[in-house]
Amino acid sequence: MQEEIKHSRHNYQRGILLESEAAINPFDQFGQWLSEAQQENIKDYNAFTLSTIDTSGYPNARIVLLRGFDRAGFTFFTNYLSKKAAELDHTDKVSANFYWNQLERQIRIHGVVRKVSAEESDEYFNSRPRESQIGAWASAQSSELRTREELDENVIKYEKEFEGKAVPRPSHWGGYRIVPHYFEYWQGRPSRLHDRLVYRVTEDFEWFMVRLAP
Repeated sequence: MQEEIKHSRHNYQRGILLESEAAINPFDQFGQWLSEAQQENIKDYNAFTLSTIDTSGYPNARIVLLRGFDRAGFTFFTNYLSKKAAELDHTDKVSANFYWNQLERQIRIHGVVRKVSAEESDEYFNSRPRESQIGAWASAQSSELRTREELDENVIKYEKEFEGKAVPRPSHWGGYRIVPHYFEYWQGRPSRLHDRLVYRVTEDFEWFMVRLAP
């Protein structure tokens, strides 16, 4: 296995990323790449790695799902009592990483998070499958469970509580929006000579682009 790891490599040659072909605005470039990932039929094309910082200064990374984006930022939803939420209360600085292996692409984003409005959280919660709505009540995310049966019993409890009526959004569940100030678009190229285009924002909220060495 050690030898397999040592010699495992792929010569990327799916595409190129040139300044002349990239969008002027990083959000437009994101929309283009996300659309192409969807068209590629990539499972969970909207999944990304969200990295936060705990109170000891250690980074924590996990996969979450993007549920919306526009020029205001990138939205995801979670339990406000979870470990990630506690870390977001500790520091609002985060990084996000989208990686699409089939397209040989990734996007790195740095930004700060803000809670979305209750109305926006309600709108998304009401669009979820009922089973997921029940799950938001049944799971005290990140807390310790004695057994799996404890979680299953909570599900049964809330199924009975909300039987025959709409499931309301718990006050401890809602959305965050990542407000970005840095984007890095990476396109794999042969011989590890990849394309890396970075968008940074000025104090006047104007985006500019630079190229990084691979």
